[in-house]
Formats: sequence, C-alpha cells, structure tokens
Amino acid sequence: MLNDVLTRPVPQDVARDERAPEAPAAGSWTAPVLSASGDAGVDLRESIRAKLTFALGRTPETARPRDWFAATALALRERIVAAALAAERSVPNKRVYYLSLEFLIGRLMSDAMNNLGLTETTRAALRELGVDLDAVQEAEPDAALGNGGLGRLAACFMESMASIGIPAMGYGIRYDHGLFRQSFEDGWQREAPETWLAEGNPWEFARPEATYAIGFGGTVTMSSAEEGVIRRHWQPAETVRAVAHDVPVVGWRGRHVNALRLWKAEAGEPVDLARFNGGDHVGAVAARMRAEAISRVLYPSDSSAEGQELRLRQEYFFTAASIQDLVARHVAERGDVRSLPDHAAIQLNDTHPAIAVPELMRVLIDAHGLSWEDAWHVTTHTLHYTNHTLLPEALETWPVELMERLLPRHMQIIYLINWMHLEEQAKHARQDTASDNAAYLASISLIDESHGRRVRMGHLAFHGARRVNGVSALHTDLMRSTVFSDLHALDTDKIVNKTNGITFRRWFHNANPGLTRLAVETVGAGVLDNPELLRGLEAHAEDPVFVARYAAVRRERKEALANLIAERTGIDVDPAALFDVQVKRIHEYKRQLLNILETVTLYQAIKAEPHRDWTPRVKIFAGKAAPSYVQAKLIIKLACDVAKAVNDDPEVAGRLKVVFLPNYSVSLAEAIIPAADLSEQISTAGLEASGTGNMKFALNGALTVGTLDGANIEIRDHVGADNIFIFGLEADGVKARQAEPDYAAKAIQASPRLAAALDMIAAGRFSPEEPGRFRPLTDDLRRRDQYLLTADFDDYWRVQRAIDAAWRDPRGWWAKAIRNTARMAWFSSDRAMREYAEEIWRVRLG
Repeated sequence: MLNDVLTRPVPQDVARDERAPEAPAAGSWTAPVLSASGDAGVDLRESIRAKLTFALGRTPETARPRDWFAATALALRERIVAAALAAERSVPNKRVYYLSLEFLIGRLMSDAMNNLGLTETTRAALRELGVDLDAVQEAEPDAALGNGGLGRLAACFMESMASIGIPAMGYGIRYDHGLFRQSFEDGWQREAPETWLAEGNPWEFARPEATYAIGFGGTVTMSSAEEGVIRRHWQPAETVRAVAHDVPVVGWRGRHVNALRLWKAEAGEPVDLARFNGGDHVGAVAARMRAEAISRVLYPSDSSAEGQELRLRQEYFFTAASIQDLVARHVAERGDVRSLPDHAAIQLNDTHPAIAVPELMRVLIDAHGLSWEDAWHVTTHTLHYTNHTLLPEALETWPVELMERLLPRHMQIIYLINWMHLEEQAKHARQDTASDNAAYLASISLIDESHGRRVRMGHLAFHGARRVNGVSALHTDLMRSTVFSDLHALDTDKIVNKTNGITFRRWFHNANPGLTRLAVETVGAGVLDNPELLRGLEAHAEDPVFVARYAAVRRERKEALANLIAERTGIDVDPAALFDVQVKRIHEYKRQLLNILETVTLYQAIKAEPHRDWTPRVKIFAGKAAPSYVQAKLIIKLACDVAKAVNDDPEVAGRLKVVFLPNYSVSLAEAIIPAADLSEQISTAGLEASGTGNMKFALNGALTVGTLDGANIEIRDHVGADNIFIFGLEADGVKARQAEPDYAAKAIQASPRLAAALDMIAAGRFSPEEPGRFRPLTDDLRRRDQYLLTADFDDYWRVQRAIDAAWRDPRGWWAKAIRNTARMAWFSSDRAMREYAEEIWRVRLG
C-alpha cells in the first residue's frame, strides 16, 4: 500500500536539496518518521475510542460519522501536539509571517494522515472499530475560508513551509461561515451560509491568552515628549477583541509543524446589562453583534457603504492583530524592536493586508517610541508584498473619508508617507512641463485624486515593501510595464518574479493515490520526497504496459466522478467520453462564456450532422459567482439552461453532455481534477496572474487548452509545446485589438458560427419561457466584448477540433498525458517557497 512506502527510508541517491530536509531549520523541531506498525495501530484505535467516549460523550453504538471524524481528528491531533508545542518553545533565527485574508484549507484529515504516514494505520484502526475511513473523511466539513486560487495558494504555501522546514506562522480570520454554500434553483445560483463551525473544529486550539484590542474610529491627540518630540495618541471610539485560534500545519513525514493563527472577533463586553435590565434586550447585544460581524462571513458584499466599511474593518482587524502579535513575540524573544527585520519577514498576500504598512509604523512609533526614520527603516525591511492581479477593480482602493473616520491615526501616517514620497520625487522630476510633472506625481501618489479621493492600497503596499513579487513570468513583466510602471521606474530592483506552485502532497499523493502508487512502483519511493524523479515516467510514455496502467488509473477516477455527478445532479455521463473540465471562480475574464459559446456551436453542429463520427464529450463546469456579480450569475444560469437543452435532446445522446456541479470546494476539486482529460485555462491573455488549477490538472495528466496567459506560458515551456493546446491572442495582441474600433462587431461578422450561436442564445432558444433572459450577455459581446471572446472564438473552435482528433488517437493522447505528469515537478510549492526563502525573506533553510 502507498502508506507502507511512506515509512521506508529515502534512497540515498535522492538529491538532498530537492527533498524534505534531514536537518531542522534553526530553532525548529524535528520528529522521527512515524511508523504504521501494529503497535501504532492499536494505540491509535484505543485513542480514537477514548476520544469518542471521554471528549465527545458518545458510545460506538450512538456515534454518527461526524462524531467518528471528531474523535479521529482529536486522536491524530495528539500526535501533532508535541511537535507543535516544541515549535512554539523554540526561537528560530528568523520566522516568516504570512498574512492572508483567505486560507482555503479545505478538509485537513487527509493532509494530516498522509504527512504523518498514518493513512493506512488510521484505516485499519477504524475498521477494527467497525467504521469506514472514507465515510469518516466525508463527514469533515470543508473549511471554506477562501474564495479561490488566492486562498488555496496560501494553504499550499503553509504546508510547503512546514514540509521544507521554514519556521512560519500564517495569519488570517476564523470566519464563522466562510464562503457561501452554493445551490441551484432552476439553474439560478442561490447562496446560503456555510456552517463549517456548527459542531466545532477539532483541529484547532483556542488561545485566549493571545487576545489583542483592535481600535476603530475616535480621535488623535498630541503631546510633547522629551527634546520637543511630538507624540500622537489614538483614542479609539470602539474596541474589538481579536482572539487567537491556532490550527497546526503538519509538514511532510511529520518533521515540522507550523501554526495557522486565525483571529475571531469578540466584543469587549458580551452584553450591556443596564440596557438588558431596562428591557432593551436586542439593543443590549448590539455592540456584540457589530463586533462579531467582523469574523462572521468571508467577503461581505461591498456594494453598499455598510458593506465597504465591514470589508475595511475585516482587513484592519486581522492585520492589526497579526502585527501586534508578531511584534510582541519578537520583543519577548529579542528585546529590541529595531532588530525586527533580522528575525522576521512579513509577506502580504495581495492588498488585503496592505494596511500593515501604517499599522506597523503606528506600533513602532506610538507604542515603542521609535523615530519616524527608524520606524520606516524597520517597516520597509520587514514587509514584502505579493501582487495577484492586473485588473483595476481588484487593486483595492478605499475612500479617504472612510479611512479618516475608521482609522484616523493611520490616515495621518499615510499622508505623511505620501508627502515625503512625493517631495523626494519632485526634487528629481524630469518631466518636460509642469503639467507633465503634476501628472507623474499623481500617478505615483498613494492618494488617487481623480475618483473622489481614494487610498491606493497597491501603491501603499508597494511603497512599504522591501520586495514586490508577481506570480508568473508574464504577470511580473506586465506589473512592471502597466499597473506599477511609474513606481517600478523609481526602484527597478524591487519587483521580482516568483511563479506559483502547488503542494504535491495534497494534489498528487492525496487526490490521486492510484497514480502516485504507479509512480512509486515505476521510478521508486524517492519520488514522494523528490518530485523531480517524476521525470522518470517519461521513458514509459509509449510503453503499452505502463500506458494501460496509467489509463486504468484515469478510468477509475472518471468512474468515481461519473458516480458523483449522477448523485449530485441526476445526470448520467459516460466515463469513456472526453472529460472537458473548467472549474474555477466564475468571472467574465476567466471566460466560462467562451466555453459555453463553443458548446452551443458544437451542439448546433451535431444537430446539423447527427451521423458524423463526433468525439464524445462531457463538458464539466463548477464554480461560484460573487453574490452581487450579476453577469457572472447570468453566465451560470446560461450554462445550466444549455445543459438542460443538450442533455434532454435525443439527437445528441452519446456525443455531448453538459454538467454544472454545485458548491465547488477543495474536496470537490480533489474528485474532479484526477478525472479530467482536458483542462480549460482560457482566460483573456494578460489578465490571469498565474493560476494554480492549471498546475494541478497538468500534474494529474490532463492536457491543457489555454491562452498564453499566466503560468500557462511556463507550463508550455516545461511540458513542451506538443503536449498542450494553445490558442488565441497573446497579451500584446489583446491590447492592440482593444484599441481597434468596433472590433467585436467585425469579429462576429467574420464568424458565421459565432454569429449563429449568439443569435440562438439571444432569440431565447435556451430560455423559451423568457426569451430575452440572456440578452445582457449577447448585447455586451456585440457592443464592447471587454474580454475579447469574439476575437478568440474561431481559434478556440479550431483548437477544440484538433483536440477531438487527438482524443481519437489514444496512444498519442496518453503519451502527451504522461509527459505532462512527468514534467510538472518544477511547479511544486516547495520550489516556490525555497525561492521566497532565499531571494525575498532571506531565511536559511535546514
């Protein structure tokens, strides 16, 4: 079994720098590799039984699957505690603090068992108790503490840092409900709260001793200190308590454990007794409700002023608690706050924690008495910023009025940072005219004066960080030439590239145990520690015996997915068909609509020539649209209506099926990705920062169809141009086409297929009860087509027909799939974390 191989010694010829380190990082704790021996199984069985009885108050006869999950999690957690406590007691030379508003950790049991080498031991222990491990794992709630790639990346990075021995702590919010639970009502998305904490979280440790007061509003006063120095004192009008809850993050083979610290918001007083006793029972808990709303729901809608304020409160709340916590830890360990850059590296995951710049300055100046110059030095040598988007609407800005009201002291600091920044640049201005100079200063200012005065959080993070990184080669180049071009010119060394990666433990070992087992049997157990050894599979890409085994693994996963589709949607699909998959957040730039248009065109073509030898396809969609994103929700409805029409039409039976799986999650991704034959990565070139779904699919042998966008470019470079399907305009071509007048109308006129599909949708073919339902989508494409679906459609149709032909050549297809798996090792998040550690954080690895 795979678990048995996990406990064998690593072969000596495995490259040392490509595997989990044998020596601990400075100050970290190293555990022995845990064994799956019989004694361990007995111990674990009795531990699970004891937890069920004494921690949960259940008997085996009355226990539900959720109880067995909690008991098993608590038993496994015991085996992590010693390492976690040892890590807390140690003082490494330098720690990484990873601040992210999202951590899409999903279910944790499979990670814990796999990384501890206890999967089969746990299975056997539960079997002896009359319980099935798979049922227990299904009972674990998905911790939906993220919206998509940003949060999943943070989770992968945390696991990799633990696996390669980087002492680190993640900081985020312990959302009560996380991302909403999605269901469909007649094809329309409906949202409901995600209740993952309804029965508690057995993985976490409450840390009430780590509680911090987070202020909002109020006034700032001044006083004179020694030598005429003016000190400012912020007196908040409202204070919220941030209470820590720690989730241990276990590294590969249990060698290292880091912590993910999630903050829960609580009111200073749970109830106003005077109001309660006076009969105002609702008003007595109003302050509590207002405070707890901060950690209630991930991404409250910001379409209202109240929603905007809550979003800003969330961002400041978790950032301020994290900064206070890490500074307090540093002072307790090192004494002098001035040495913070030598012993701490803070990574801001996107602009959500950008308020860390003025918050760290405030703590250093107001609480620790540093001068402005010393505080700025500490801040700009400790903070680092990862940018994840080039979309203007995703580069956060906040109204100055809101910032001044909610965070008055921080706005004073931002104004001063900006004034000093602009004064320095004005001295060196090289513009030809005063108006040019004014425009230049406006472009680099932290305050955007052109849209009602807003604080540019991306500019703030850029200015306050030692390093700013993009997440793919193309994205980084575009950062330098577009959104941060003027700032880049001020410091051409600041922007660096760090292409994203994924943890192979989660997305290969756990998600695809059959393929992992095949890799181990083919190239050796060392591949579990050193993914570079996957390259050895390439020699077998045309070996009929190996290909048959590889295809059998895929068939097994496709059959499992087919069963899941039938269970959740009632749609029967053929595992022998090409599984064509697009699963990700629903957004116009990700172009699910382009996929739907091609589906409609293919449907028309099959109807026109029903006796032609069509390649059977199952189009599989999944993903959530933001509750207030009307166009995205309409795209989901169109996909569902097209699916109904196609699946109910006997003329296309056996040739085309369309499925939209509800409530996309990490666990659902783990079921879909290993079963995919084709991975749709079709965003408008130049708009996807990187993507990580593309990496997960390719690692598991799905062939990519995509534009030269984000990490697709680097995937092509690694897997080879013959093993990927590329189409469409490149980033420069997108920019040029957008500058052409009436480009959408011209493209539609030149493409009879596209015109026919748009006409069919606009005429109500898929919505006969409401013929104009999808006119907002078709009219938008005809008028402006911001994301150039019309420009790329014909080439997308062309490449899809090339894919049809490739699928009809199984020998060639499987050779391409095997080469994808074999050549994806570079996209490990372990590699990405090593690069961050060495080139950004300056952290020494063990």
